[in-house]
Amino acid sequence: MDITQLILDDHHEQRRLFAILEQVDRSDTETLGAVWDRLAAFLELHAAAEEEIFYPALLRVGIQARRAGSAEDETLDAIHDHNEIRDAVMSVPGHPVGSDEWYARVAAANLANSDHMAEEEREGLTDFRRLASLQLRHDLGVALVRYEAQHYAGVRPVDKDPAEYVRETEERQGLLDEGVPDGPSADAGGSADGSLSIGSLRTP
Repeated sequence: MDITQLILDDHHEQRRLFAILEQVDRSDTETLGAVWDRLAAFLELHAAAEEEIFYPALLRVGIQARRAGSAEDETLDAIHDHNEIRDAVMSVPGHPVGSDEWYARVAAANLANSDHMAEEEREGLTDFRRLASLQLRHDLGVALVRYEAQHYAGVRPVDKDPAEYVRETEERQGLLDEGVPDGPSADAGGSADGSLSIGSLRTP
């Protein structure tokens, strides 16, 4: 089991469900509504699982590999993308299923999600496969499966401030104040004591 493959499997399912919406006759509002409800819940669960399991690990291995700056940038982008996807999904209800406006809102969610998946597959997942051990990827895969199974009924959508998410995640893992072995050098996006460039985003 590998968390990066599980995330890719989720991406495939998301693309499949969006494609189904494009192939169902627009007059079949019962099917369209049911598929969309499933997809909307899945998109939020997937984002929540990544924020709970994957991105904290990406930050940690990035710091340990002296790549704090890129790990932070990828995480900031991902949380921002999740917010955009979440907001696009939440804009769909209230429009008649199968209407032009409904399709337009669904298409906007598809676009936001597609852009995010492509970037994540190109950057975050690729970097994590290079930096994380097979055992860590397996353990995190188990954790991801457990999280998604435990929350199969869905999770409440809540936007997150990207900088605050990164800061709190680093603090929770002890990556700011205590540093980690083989932490980032000052020219790798961090300081000599292991603190990260995200510190400049902190509010006074």
